[in-house]
Amino acid sequence: MFCIVGAASISAFPLFSAFVTKSLILEAAARGGHWIPFLFLLFASAGVFHHAGIKIPYFAFFAHDSGIRCQEAPNNMLIAMGIAAALCIGIGVFPDALYAILPYPVDFDPYTTTHIITQLQLLAWSALAFSVLVRTGIYPPELRSVNLDFDWFYRRLLPAASPRIWAAALRGWEIFNAGAERRVERLIAALSRHHGPHGLLAATWPSGSMALWAVLLLGVCLVFYYV
Repeated sequence: MFCIVGAASISAFPLFSAFVTKSLILEAAARGGHWIPFLFLLFASAGVFHHAGIKIPYFAFFAHDSGIRCQEAPNNMLIAMGIAAALCIGIGVFPDALYAILPYPVDFDPYTTTHIITQLQLLAWSALAFSVLVRTGIYPPELRSVNLDFDWFYRRLLPAASPRIWAAALRGWEIFNAGAERRVERLIAALSRHHGPHGLLAATWPSGSMALWAVLLLGVCLVFYYV
């Protein structure tokens, strides 16, 4: 029920919200002389009715049984959809309440005979076109597939990219290990030059040199102490 109300609202059926809002935009575009945007919006309204007003309710509720059994939405979602549906009907039945809160004064009556007949003709011809396409088999057949939204990232992108990411991580780890191994080898070589059997720090120093260094260090300590 809420889906049908939403479909009728976005399709600009009389007594629903888009009937009094979409026509306001179209009328403003026509009065302003913007005929190309007016035509684009007019054809877009027919496309919206074809997609959201006919295609989604038809294939969701009236097409062949696909075997899927969905549970009812939780109460919080039902309440939210009920409020939205009530607003769609309320705005369509009482458009003046919406026009009163707009930032500029609105002098527009959507429920004129011309507007009602024109909109019903547009909706009727769109429904007829969809019916003819379906009955003649020209309309593209349904495909047994999964409609992907945000889950495209972890259903398609992540499985396709994970082998490349893992291979790049392995190459990076190998390069890091090779570089670390070279650095460790250079460090061992440097330590061997200074601390090895023939290194400078491994040689035995004379006692006199050691005493001289001890005196120099003691003198530095005394200087820092008294300064």
